[in-house]
Amino acid sequence: MLGKVLVANRGEIALRVIRACRELGIRSVAVYSTADADSLHHELADESVCIGPPPAASSYLNVPAIISAAELTGADAIHPGYGFLAENSRFAEICERVGLKFVGPDSRTIALMGDKVAARAAASRAGVPVTPGSDGLCRDVAEVKRVGAEVGYPLVIKASAGGGGKGMRVVESEAEVADAYMSASREAGANFGDGSVYVERFLERLRHVEVQVLADSSGTTVTFPERDCSVQRRYQKLIEESPAPGLPQEIRDSLMAASEDLIASLDYEGAGTVEFVYSGSEFYFIEMNTRLQVEHPVTEMITGVDIVAEQLKVASGERLEVSDEARTPNGHAMEFRINSEDPRRNFLPQAGLIEVYNPPGGPGVRVDSHLYAGYTVPPHYDSLLAKLIVHARERGATISRGLRALDEFAISGLETTLPLHLAVLEDEEFRRGGVSTGFLAERELRDEGGLLRLVAGGSPSA
Repeated sequence: MLGKVLVANRGEIALRVIRACRELGIRSVAVYSTADADSLHHELADESVCIGPPPAASSYLNVPAIISAAELTGADAIHPGYGFLAENSRFAEICERVGLKFVGPDSRTIALMGDKVAARAAASRAGVPVTPGSDGLCRDVAEVKRVGAEVGYPLVIKASAGGGGKGMRVVESEAEVADAYMSASREAGANFGDGSVYVERFLERLRHVEVQVLADSSGTTVTFPERDCSVQRRYQKLIEESPAPGLPQEIRDSLMAASEDLIASLDYEGAGTVEFVYSGSEFYFIEMNTRLQVEHPVTEMITGVDIVAEQLKVASGERLEVSDEARTPNGHAMEFRINSEDPRRNFLPQAGLIEVYNPPGGPGVRVDSHLYAGYTVPPHYDSLLAKLIVHARERGATISRGLRALDEFAISGLETTLPLHLAVLEDEEFRRGGVSTGFLAERELRDEGGLLRLVAGGSPSA
């Protein structure tokens, strides 16, 4: 077993890894910026090292400072959490070169799957269906138009190195291609340092489904029941659930089999997520995240598997010992991302002092958060404050439990997205399982007597 792990992250995910380390008898090292001097991950780790000032580029993305902290404290591994350096192949390569175990796949695999065009090709070689589109990068407007003539419109232009909707443009006809291509390429270059793009057929009324995977160095792989992440705002996931509502068992089996085929072809090690779009009776690969996902607790709730602990065991050289029962969902779970944003003011980001923090409790309720009363949320990082995860025997009971828990959740001092989640759970279409990636865009968010309501067919302000 690893002796000491440095957690190269902050917030709730840093706490999540630190707690898993403690249960396994592994000492933990936290790194923190000066903005996080009062953070729980800094307080609860066995050791902690300040790595720089508030800007992420000077602290949580400061590779020399993080490697120095690991060497200073005698850590023998680094867990990257998610975000920041979690899918940075260069960082993983540096860890390998200096003798630090990177908790995740090797740098070669991270680089391969981080390039969406290369990942698409790898999936196709493994027999996994991919969305019709370009065979590689589209290097000019003429290439995009050629693909459009072959596969038809609408098309979506995507950044090869991107994510989160940045560097992405939908084009309805050939006349829109030139402006969309230049705009997507510029945005991709500004956000990812790489303006390369590729093209896929744009599929409407989609669902976003994904499969959690684990693999060890001996070649043992485990795939878990799918998660549905279709309720999104501007390509950012808001609510995740498992199993996906209304998904036929044969599709579930096919998704898991396709994910296992891809993982086996990569000689993969650690945790990862294979992401698909699902439309009608067809599904297509879109990308693979070579890291722990924000929504991993949803899978943990329906399988009883501690995914972070399994990550650490695999990194220690142990074989996976996950029972076959974990491949079958036990009940239904949902996760709600509670962000420091004001849904009444076009989701304006919030920062400031947490005056009251009272998380919900009771059976089937889990809260992953780094908040406490008196904590000041800094303005420098991601807006995620907490993840509320609820679990019950079936989806209707899970929704009821979610409504109760969200209503009980008290955070004051700044505005949060708690009211938005309540509005979604009250929506009749959502309750029927009618989710898609356009769910929020097709609804208007209204404030009625202090309560938020979603109104279908309204202007897409949500």
